[in-house]
Amino acid sequence: MTLSNAALKRLAKLKQKKYREEMRLFLAEGRNLIEEATVAPEYLLTDPNAAKQLSTLTTPTGPVAVFPFLDVSAAELLKERNRIVFLYGVQDPGNVGTTIRAAHAFGAGVALSTGTADLYNPKTVRATMGSIFHAPIAREVSPFSFLDEAKTRNFIPVAATAGGGERPSSLPVEKLIIVVGAEGGGLPEEVVSACARTVMIPVLAESLNVALAASILLYEAYSRVLP
Repeated sequence: MTLSNAALKRLAKLKQKKYREEMRLFLAEGRNLIEEATVAPEYLLTDPNAAKQLSTLTTPTGPVAVFPFLDVSAAELLKERNRIVFLYGVQDPGNVGTTIRAAHAFGAGVALSTGTADLYNPKTVRATMGSIFHAPIAREVSPFSFLDEAKTRNFIPVAATAGGGERPSSLPVEKLIIVVGAEGGGLPEEVVSACARTVMIPVLAESLNVALAASILLYEAYSRVLP
């Protein structure tokens, strides 16, 4: 697809969250990521010079596509999946993207709280490695109203904590929400209190990376429903 310089400059604004929200479009870069798409792009730029204008990388990795927003509402998310990982205040885009990748791998959905890294940040999108197109994701979720609504739908919210919780093998087989907190700070007490149970991962290290902890718990939940 060939676009005018004016059109390319307009799409290049999608590197900034303000314009992504305004246009409800986001950038996806790299052939492998784009090939994972389950929806058609609004624009697909394969010309190296055009792609370079939209790329957020020092060395562009290939074509750049422009896609419409993919996120679903919190209510839709609760209908679409019986296992959900809820990221509370996780600000590193790489951790958010990697957790989305794990959720896709283990058949779960993802809820992102207000204050969590932007789903459509190019770094987040790259870290999903295409899973942004496969896992249902709700963003800007208010934690307390979401957890209250989940409970009315028979979900069991379980807070991941650094200590004092049950082993991962205790995760319920029923509808489950795994709540994981921000890097370093973890979950605030009021969020833990809003959950029905707590879980901890026994480790020899001081702590685990957020995405790694979420992945372990997602796998544990997934393994309990395998035939």
